[in-house]
Amino acid sequence: MSELESLERRASRIKLLLMDCDGVLTDGRLWLTEDSDEQKSFNTHDGLGITLLHRAGLKSGIITARSSKTVARRAKELGMEFLRQGNSDKIAAFEQLLKQAGVEESEVAFVGDDLPDIPIMQRAELAVAVADAVAETRSVAHYVTRAKGGQGAVREVIELILKSQGRWRDLVADYLK
Repeated sequence: MSELESLERRASRIKLLLMDCDGVLTDGRLWLTEDSDEQKSFNTHDGLGITLLHRAGLKSGIITARSSKTVARRAKELGMEFLRQGNSDKIAAFEQLLKQAGVEESEVAFVGDDLPDIPIMQRAELAVAVADAVAETRSVAHYVTRAKGGQGAVREVIELILKSQGRWRDLVADYLK
């Protein structure tokens, strides 16, 4: 089996897409505000991708060590069912989400960019690192995106999953009329 066939086989099984936030959904930069919150920049291509993922009947979520009202707002806007913030033990959050979502590790993709993401990536069926992830994270990934974090990397992963499941064409048909 070729590397591409193996990747597509993994992607075809996915029911839940989980991801880190900073460096994955964002470019990793933080603007700290005077009221002790932070501002972040999100990519709209990733947002539409998450919307399409949900239309296909798949679920999504974020596991992040930081806590931010901005992340909670973005997750809610996108209809992300699962959000775990302030989790320095990402494996515990991952295990809780598996139970809550009713899925097995073999049905989960995880997108990360840095060292704390590696333990989840080692357990997920489809481990993805964004293009500008640290070397150690890229080394455990089944797939490394062409796009950097915060610049459409999540959308790229979603397209891979939905195309591997034969769902992409139907989901975008309305846009191509």
